[in-house]
Amino acid sequence: MKNLLVTLLVVMICISIANAQSRFDDVVIKTNKVTENIYMLEGSGGNIGVFVGDDGVFMIDDQYAPLSEKIKAAIAELSDKPVKYLVNTHWHGDHAGGNENFGKDGATIIAHENVRKRLSTDQHSKAFNRTTPAAPSVAWPVITFAEDMNLHINGQQVMLIHVHYAHTDGDTFVWFPDSNVLHMGDCFFKDRFPYIDLGSGGSVSGALRAIEAAMMLTDADTQIIPGHGTMAAKSDLLSYYQMLSTMYDRVKKEMVAGKSVDEIKSAGLTDDYAEWGTGFINEERIIDIIWTDIDSQSSK
Repeated sequence: MKNLLVTLLVVMICISIANAQSRFDDVVIKTNKVTENIYMLEGSGGNIGVFVGDDGVFMIDDQYAPLSEKIKAAIAELSDKPVKYLVNTHWHGDHAGGNENFGKDGATIIAHENVRKRLSTDQHSKAFNRTTPAAPSVAWPVITFAEDMNLHINGQQVMLIHVHYAHTDGDTFVWFPDSNVLHMGDCFFKDRFPYIDLGSGGSVSGALRAIEAAMMLTDADTQIIPGHGTMAAKSDLLSYYQMLSTMYDRVKKEMVAGKSVDEIKSAGLTDDYAEWGTGFINEERIIDIIWTDIDSQSSK
C-alpha cells in the first residue's frame, strides 16, 4: 500500500509538471521597441524590460520559468551580449519565476531586500490559500538595497527606486532618466483593476502613493512600461490613479455607513469602471481587496 501511495504521488507530481509546461507551449514572446536600445517583451506574466548595449544586457523581470528559453531567444535577437544584470520589480512568480534559469547563466540578480527575504522563504497566500515554496538560492538576489540604487551601464544611468508598501513590500521602479522611460512593475496595471498583495505587505494607500511618485517623475513624453498591459503614457497613469482613488473613496464611504462587504459589492460602485474588471482582478475582487485593506487598518 505504501509503495502504491508513493507511486500515485509521483504520478500526480509528473502530471502537475506536465500541465504547467503545456500551459506555456503556445506562448509567443512579443518584442516591442521603446527606444533605440530599450525594449518591452510580452509573453505570459509581467512585462519584461530589456536594455542593450556594449556593456551587456540589463533585464527587468523574467516571467515564468518555463518561458526562459523563449525569452532568451527573443533577447538574442536584440543583442549578442549576455544578460549581465537582472532586476526584479518584486517577488511574484510571473515576474521572478525565471530567476533560477537566468541566475544559472550568470546574471547578477538585483532587487529590494524584501524580495530576497520572500524568495528565500516559503510564502503563504491567504487570498489564494496556497503556499509558494522558497526558491533555490541561485534564484535569490545577490545585490539588495533598502531604498534607492544607481547603476551606470551601456552609457546611461539607471535608477532603482523603492516604493513602500504598494503592490508588495518590495516594489521597485526602474527609471531611465536619459531615455525618459519608466518600468513600474505591478504598481501599474494599465486599464485594469490591480492585484494588491496585502499578504505581502501591499496596501491601497501605498499603491496610490506609488502612482503619485511616478507622476512626479514623468512628463507627457515619458514612455511607461506597466507590469501588465500595453505600453503607456502619463495620461494612462492618471486614469489609473483616478480609478483607484475613486474606488477607494467609494468603498470607504460605504464602510463608514455601516455596509457589509456583500452589500458594497451589490451597490453598483464599479458600474462606470466595468471595463477595468476584465483582467486578473474582477469587480468583486477589487472591492474585496479595498475592503480588506481598510478593515485591517481600522482594526489596528
